[in-house]
Amino acid sequence: MERDPLVHIPDGYLDPVTCLITYALTLMYAIIAWRRVKGEFSDQRILAASVLAAGVFAAQMIAWPIPGGTSLHFLGGALAGILFGPWMGFYVMALVLVVQALVFHDGGLTTLGANILNMAVIGVVVGYYSFKLLASVSGKSRLGIGLAAALAGWLSLTLAGIAAGLEIGFSPTFPYGVAVSVPIMGLWHAILGVLEGAITSIVYEYLYTTGSPLAVSLRGENAPITMPGVRGSRRRE
Repeated sequence: MERDPLVHIPDGYLDPVTCLITYALTLMYAIIAWRRVKGEFSDQRILAASVLAAGVFAAQMIAWPIPGGTSLHFLGGALAGILFGPWMGFYVMALVLVVQALVFHDGGLTTLGANILNMAVIGVVVGYYSFKLLASVSGKSRLGIGLAAALAGWLSLTLAGIAAGLEIGFSPTFPYGVAVSVPIMGLWHAILGVLEGAITSIVYEYLYTTGSPLAVSLRGENAPITMPGVRGSRRRE
């Protein structure tokens, strides 16, 4: 059995039609994302993206067992979205997922489109925009920003899990339908989302308060939000 089919959907869980649809949606987003980030690469930005991808990859190798013989783990989509935005963040997560599928057989090849869609598109986009909205509402105070990152991490993982539940539930290979798959996926990912949110918040604040190269290398809309009392931080534009 795959290490964590609730997060990385293995081969055989989705029917061919669902696999083709999710591959098509993922490819369309990848093309749009490439057009948005093309020409914006720099040595620092590439290095920062590589460091984050390596960190997410390592964090995802730590799994928490749950009933049913499977497990859940940290996603990292919200963190990628917050630090790099919805376009570059997509490629950070996609790189992690492709390597996991090809080298470690973590998630199937036929379901790679679905896994990238759930974690690199939905996870990143939800994490980025929910953080941006919540941070704005909070007045960009240090406490408010930390809570915004935590809630963004929780929502990112929960919705990614629900999306996987919908894909599995609508697939004819799963006999019980979405009435079973969605509640199960949503519940377990909402529970783990608490930990996801806490890790996202802690890592995010640490990077900005310490002036990490991973943070200060970012530019434009992905530049750090001004943190009260933090020297040398920059404001989002």
